[in-house]
Amino acid sequence: MNKKKVLYWSPRILSITYIIFISLFALDVFEEGYGFPKIFFALLIHLIPSIILTICACVSWRKELFGGIAFMILGIAFTVFFKTYNNVLSLIFISGPVFIISILFFLSKHYSDKTLK
Repeated sequence: MNKKKVLYWSPRILSITYIIFISLFALDVFEEGYGFPKIFFALLIHLIPSIILTICACVSWRKELFGGIAFMILGIAFTVFFKTYNNVLSLIFISGPVFIISILFFLSKHYSDKTLK
């Protein structure tokens, strides 16, 4: 597999994997013992980060520069909103992958632009 394919697919596969990982945290609403309406809305609220990430990943699939910028902003937002700066492991596992995805989208865009010239 050549470098261009690896740079093309890496941010896309990592973003899908990360969205699945972050969505697993929403499953804790089923342990609370509420009725269907409350569980539904709690699940919806818990999935807001996953929904935002999915929208960004879908747009980034074709517009890599958008992906680099959007995931960088999301990484900063996750760090501040979820206060992952308080714990190194939280920073590595929650905010870190978003920054890595951003960098990979920037690299993919940069490399694809260089091969076009």
